[in-house]
Amino acid sequence: MCRLLWLPLLALLIAVASCDRRQEPVTLVIAAASDLRPAFEPLAASFAKTHPNVRLSPTFGSSGQFQTQIIEGAPFDVYLTADAAYAAALVDKQLADPKSLARFAVGRIALWTRADSKLDLATLHEKALTDPTVKTIAIANPAHAPYGRAAAAALESWGLTQATKPKLVLGENVAQAAQFAESGAADIGIIALSLAVSPNMKPKGRYDTIPAAAHPPIQQAAVVLSRSSHQPEARAFVEFLGGSEAKEVLRQFGFE
Repeated sequence: MCRLLWLPLLALLIAVASCDRRQEPVTLVIAAASDLRPAFEPLAASFAKTHPNVRLSPTFGSSGQFQTQIIEGAPFDVYLTADAAYAAALVDKQLADPKSLARFAVGRIALWTRADSKLDLATLHEKALTDPTVKTIAIANPAHAPYGRAAAAALESWGLTQATKPKLVLGENVAQAAQFAESGAADIGIIALSLAVSPNMKPKGRYDTIPAAAHPPIQQAAVVLSRSSHQPEARAFVEFLGGSEAKEVLRQFGFE
């Protein structure tokens, strides 16, 4: 009789233990384009409201360099790139789930200079780049950074490629280019609008948003990597980026 009474309790304990295992915290390792750094913390906080057991562990850098690392076997779960073509290429190589590929925002670029600069960006716009006081211009490396390619395209559209070429200082990614401008290592920078309006940089300088027509769209994309051992959680995060809450956060940081 006692043994029979224990059976329901034993079943309950097994169910509770099973539930606890299902709710064990999961960490998603994310390769994220550096333009997303300012927005990532509020995005993570919003995602945590519905996924409290999923921890996001981002590494920020150049989209192109991350793609190379992923091809070489880097253990990321999710890839967030500033160039959708990089994500699509990983799908073609069967390194990413084609069903998860999502374009979730469009980035913008801006001219940025320190607050102590005498350049009036609001009046000069791109002409500030050829001002006699400007000796160095920081941009991301176009070879592997989408924001660098956008900056180069803008210079080309303005007919300033040759005039500015001797002045260019290349950062490994757009965040490093922003650091060059912020530190004074460069007189002006062509950087991500998301960085220009971030709490870190906005109080330290002035910015002028570059017209979208001056360069090809900087298409932000997300994809779940095939080698991820947390496929459901990774897909949930990618789906979240396409939702209304994430879009509102991204809009606050200059993304369209």
